Amino acid sequence: MSESTSRPVALVTGGAQGIGRAISSALLQQGWQVMVADIDGEAGTECIHLFDSLGKVVFHPVDVSREDQVKELIKLTNEKLGPINLLVNNAGLANPYTGALEDLDLTTWQRYLDVNLTGVFLCSKYAAADLRATKGSIINLGSTRATQSEPDTEAYSASKGGVISLTHSLAISLGPDVRVNAISPGWIEVGEWQKNSSRYQPFHSDEDHEQHPVGRMGKPDDIAGMVLWLASDLAGFVTGQNFVVDGGMSRKMVYKED
Repeated sequence: MSESTSRPVALVTGGAQGIGRAISSALLQQGWQVMVADIDGEAGTECIHLFDSLGKVVFHPVDVSREDQVKELIKLTNEKLGPINLLVNNAGLANPYTGALEDLDLTTWQRYLDVNLTGVFLCSKYAAADLRATKGSIINLGSTRATQSEPDTEAYSASKGGVISLTHSLAISLGPDVRVNAISPGWIEVGEWQKNSSRYQPFHSDEDHEQHPVGRMGKPDDIAGMVLWLASDLAGFVTGQNFVVDGGMSRKMVYKED
């Protein structure tokens, strides 16, 4: 067996920017082969150059809401890297704000569901045969907004709530061969993990950091670390769970000042 085929294979959707880029990097550094799937070709090409020295990495453009494109993605991952051991369903529309409910058009609502929720279903469906054979796992990216909201976030919140429910459903359907878990990030600053043309140096106030019981805002590496643990044998008795990684922010009671 060659060195490349002896290494486990991870497919990371939305893997070229933000949290997905950090996940792709962390997996490569831990010896995984990684298929970076992303709708943004510019960001994907950057990743290939950025991560080439870390290990075997391949980029393929995909819209995860398109069944034909997902089927082709799974096929190409097998051809270029081998059978999939880990599927990270990270691709999604990241902006939670879609305007007032009365102005939210059906096309926008449906696009959020198609990408954020149906994309998870399609990738899981077509990767399932590989994952059963490799005794692999799926990690879905949810959000703390699945269980708490701000105004004007109906489409995003609904889609992420669906991801959490789909996670435990998949865990039951695919067990015992495949473990399925979700990670729900809180406030994660991704400015330095964007493609070059969109990268920015973030600034946040002391108050922003102090809202978190751990004393700081989140970083993409915080989510990548949880992915590494869930994908490892250390989490072999863990499935159907949603792990909130938000610095404790959603556990903090907030009262309005008088």
